[in-house]
Amino acid sequence: MSDQQSPTGRYPQAPCVAVGAIVFKEDHVLLVRRGKAPSRGQWAIPGGSVTLGESLQEAAEREIFEETGIRITAGKPAYIFDVVDRDDDGQIRFHYVIVDLDATYRGGELSPGDDALEARWVAARELAGLDVSRPTRELLSRQYDFG
Repeated sequence: MSDQQSPTGRYPQAPCVAVGAIVFKEDHVLLVRRGKAPSRGQWAIPGGSVTLGESLQEAAEREIFEETGIRITAGKPAYIFDVVDRDDDGQIRFHYVIVDLDATYRGGELSPGDDALEARWVAARELAGLDVSRPTRELLSRQYDFG
């Protein structure tokens, strides 16, 4: 870990790079309900931080397995956005630059782990009833006509 990154990601001195993977199985997308801030409790594309020396694809494959038990082959970037969260004093509590990659499902048994409260395959018709993060909802709607 660099001196620019805290173990919790809170109050960083520089943006943190994170990665997610957009994984479809039949007509369902893989989503997790986040267990940690920012966006705790919201449904989102699974993923996590990139560690030093990891490619985006390696990080996505590792993170998706740790978070969901699903094995994937990560592909090219599909969506890039940032999350900047400030506290009541205006200090930056979190700053993530997130690169979501297209990915192919390879196998595995779905089981939430790591920092996910839940993990599930979600059909497009189910999205309206879930508290889905804005970036996830936009990505699925605009780029995949899903939901």
